[in-house]
Amino acid sequence: MFRSSLLVFTFIAFFSCQAPSPSDELSRWEAQAERVEIIRDDFGVPHIYGKTDADAVFGLLYAQCEDDFRRVEGNYIWATGRLAELEGEEAIYSDLRANLYMTEAEAKAAYEKAPDWLKALCVAFADGINYYLHTHPEVKPQVITRYEPWMPMFFSEGSIGGDIERISTDGIKAFYEKDSSLAMVDSEAILAKLTEEPQGSNGIAIAPSLSESGNAMLLINPHTSFYFRPEVHVVSEEGLNAYGAVTWGQFFIYQGFNEKTGWIHTSTFVDFIDEFVEEVTGENCAITYKYGEEKRPVETQQITLKYKSGQEIKEKSFTLYRTHHGPITHQEGDKWVATKINWDPVNALSQSYTRTKLKNYAEFKDMMNIRTNSSNNTVFADAEGNIAYFHGNFIPKRNPEFDFSKPVDGSNPATDWQGLHTVDESILILNPGTGWIQNCNSTPFTAAGEFSPKKENYPTYMAPDAENYRGVHAVKVLKDVKKLNLDSFLQLAYDPYLPAFEYLIPELLSALDKSGKSDFKEMTEVLKGWDYRTSKESVAMSIAHFYGENYQKAFRSMNRFISPNPEAKVPTSSEIVEVFTQTIDQMNADFGSWNTPWGEINRLQRLSGAIDAGFDDSKPYIPVGLGSGNWGALAAYGAKTFEGTKRLYGYRGNSFVAVVEFGDKVKAKSILAGGQSSDPASPHFYDQAQRYADANFKEVAFYKEDVEKRLEERYHPGKRTK
Repeated sequence: MFRSSLLVFTFIAFFSCQAPSPSDELSRWEAQAERVEIIRDDFGVPHIYGKTDADAVFGLLYAQCEDDFRRVEGNYIWATGRLAELEGEEAIYSDLRANLYMTEAEAKAAYEKAPDWLKALCVAFADGINYYLHTHPEVKPQVITRYEPWMPMFFSEGSIGGDIERISTDGIKAFYEKDSSLAMVDSEAILAKLTEEPQGSNGIAIAPSLSESGNAMLLINPHTSFYFRPEVHVVSEEGLNAYGAVTWGQFFIYQGFNEKTGWIHTSTFVDFIDEFVEEVTGENCAITYKYGEEKRPVETQQITLKYKSGQEIKEKSFTLYRTHHGPITHQEGDKWVATKINWDPVNALSQSYTRTKLKNYAEFKDMMNIRTNSSNNTVFADAEGNIAYFHGNFIPKRNPEFDFSKPVDGSNPATDWQGLHTVDESILILNPGTGWIQNCNSTPFTAAGEFSPKKENYPTYMAPDAENYRGVHAVKVLKDVKKLNLDSFLQLAYDPYLPAFEYLIPELLSALDKSGKSDFKEMTEVLKGWDYRTSKESVAMSIAHFYGENYQKAFRSMNRFISPNPEAKVPTSSEIVEVFTQTIDQMNADFGSWNTPWGEINRLQRLSGAIDAGFDDSKPYIPVGLGSGNWGALAAYGAKTFEGTKRLYGYRGNSFVAVVEFGDKVKAKSILAGGQSSDPASPHFYDQAQRYADANFKEVAFYKEDVEKRLEERYHPGKRTK
């Protein structure tokens, strides 16, 4: 009797653990799709309405795939460590890096430990993408053919460059290939970074005292690569009602607002990653590392990664090494180095999603004490009139006897992290007397004018951030602010002044004057009459841009004017004249004449929806009068030459931008670079481009009655008629 009962139980248990049949799964997807309504407004922005949060997430991922499946797909191919299956063997070290911090098995284990509410959102994430692929058989996935609920564990934060990207794949390759020559410094790459547009963001919060309406206001101004995030609105009957920018493939608004609170993340320079030099002995399975008086075993793990080779998929196996400090990522001389970062995906996802549903500063601060948002600062405003600034979030406590800006001795237990700083122990600004807060990836010690925190009150590792020209510019325009509304706030955010040239151009004119050369008389007159403001019509802007780039390449000391550095190179007059001569020669060669207006050089162009779409000097373009964040432009427009071009094309900077005013009802205006859709056949592929160039922002439709007035399409996932 016992035996037959056991057999029946085993039979039931076996079949209950099997994957659902395709028909059951499709029925579940279709039932959820019926609970989701997507309304596209007149700019193609999707407003997603669901019964539950999970319904809204299902619709959000479906809508993202409609707008740009390749970017959704690309983020997960990279994050889950399968890039080499698409790009070939050279990308295998990016995949290896992902696996050093979390393998697929570990991601699945993390998902299983997640709270039920978060699991439900992860399931909805996977279902939304899988249902899109089911209803769009013409879309062929490149690597991942089925999305799983554990995948968001790999992609839980959403920054421009995640923490893991700070770890060099060259160092990983050199260590795991046992070839130190592979980690040689690439001097050309370093030179290119000197003039690359800064990654980061601007955030400005305005208190009710400086607002025309008496309500708090917020500037949300991420500086990402173009088309890095779309604009979305997600609403559920469980209290979700968030609007803003979402990183492709994520199920939470990354930078945005709800009816009561708004938040903008700016990349931080807080020291939250440390390298530990390990004293390793032994070989093969008996490798140990010294820790105090102990000899601890180095954890090893075998993995096999796939990579594309021609038309084949091949495999390569690695042995991963980890100590309690983290995975071994590279070598310093003959010593192994472990790199420790924040890796807590369940809490990171919980924090990222919870943030979108909060009602006031008190709730927001409680959420910040989860402390997993490691790579960002946060500027905040709410409907109660509070404005706030959080400098960093995940900040390890460290022994002050050691310099953690350099690798530390991992064999000394005193170098171990000693927990995390609480929000109250970190740099925090709340309702400063200035009535404003700004952060532009710059020092927190100028974030609120005379009411800013004091540097001496905090450990060095908490705020090594230097001042930059965008921070200087923000303080300049904010210190005399009177009363702002949404439009005047936008004018402030687009102020065309470029403070870097306030220093560079007088130095140049002095050097030219000392040289006594008459060759540059005409250019000198143009620069003397310039007010350091950028515009499409400005020839001085054209000269200044290329001179500034060449100056930085030659001397690498442009920031010395605002961040004193006794070791910075101070060029001689003759060196300055030499760089200016090079600049004029370059402009004459590239454009036919140095006397070329900025708008003829600085362009916006979108030729296709491909991730690497390319640019073409002979194709139509929109002239842009904005300047680079390197020079202090708040409305930063990063542009450079690409293969086959002489003109500059925007690729990074202002992408999604919004100004928000809180009160009884939230009001906002926004803009995207280009448009919402990646499909060139869509009317929303490029419909915001001219508006973007002109800073002609659209009104945000936040409330359902406003969305209905702007309705262009209404449909359930899987039932779009267009």
